[in-house]
Amino acid sequence: MAGVSIGSLYQYFPSKEALVAAVIDRHTQEISEVTRKALVKAAALPIEAAAREFVSVAIDGHRVNPKLHGVLAEQIPHVGRLQNIEALEQEGYALVRAYLEAHRDEIDVADLDLAAFVLVTVVEALTHAAVLRRPDILSDEKADRFVDDVTRLLVRYLGAS
Repeated sequence: MAGVSIGSLYQYFPSKEALVAAVIDRHTQEISEVTRKALVKAAALPIEAAAREFVSVAIDGHRVNPKLHGVLAEQIPHVGRLQNIEALEQEGYALVRAYLEAHRDEIDVADLDLAAFVLVTVVEALTHAAVLRRPDILSDEKADRFVDDVTRLLVRYLGAS
């Protein structure tokens, strides 16, 4: 393990769970930075372009060490970091909802809170599954089609004009 003894690790982390929690926090922060910057940048884009950017950045976020991401996703409930993930999700909902509010006259959804939840959840689920379970979908020749299909799903859900 990078030339560090277990004893040295436990000097900084009192248990395996504390070490895993620290890795989860760091990984979540890395993904959050990638996602937040892209969503802020997408705020001024038209709906289809913003949806495409949202899908692409979600893929990029899940590509930040995907094997680690998969392992950590399983460990989150066991080490008490579910609140951190929920806070990150709430931030995502708020950013997407603010985007929808700013583009209210271009969409046909009644409940912006529900729409933000649906959009974030759909993109998170699809990109998570693609990166971790079906990386073939994101190969060079198929990635554009995946992004196109998910973008079309989002735009049609919104009833964008």
